[in-house]
Amino acid sequence: MSKPLPDLPGKEVVIMAVSYPPGHAGAVHRHNANGFIYVLEGSVVMGIRGNGPVTLGPGQTFYESPNDIQTIGRNPSKTTPAKVLVFPIKDKDAPISIPVK
Repeated sequence: MSKPLPDLPGKEVVIMAVSYPPGHAGAVHRHNANGFIYVLEGSVVMGIRGNGPVTLGPGQTFYESPNDIQTIGRNPSKTTPAKVLVFPIKDKDAPISIPVK
């Protein structure tokens, strides 16, 4: 789901579910958004540049600012999938994720 935010001209919120298969690790990236993450199932390890990793379980949350670079996003389990809801507030029509080298 994507919805413009009338009180924040030029901004929109996107709501999406992201599944992490067992053992999956994402690439380093940034969102250029205020990103709110809510863990639905399983556990995920999240980390942003300059901070240590945190392990999150169902009901726990994580935040990324527009300036953060996500260095870790992985499912530590080798057998159980994980699922999170992601709510980025971003510039309308901007990409959700941008790879960082």
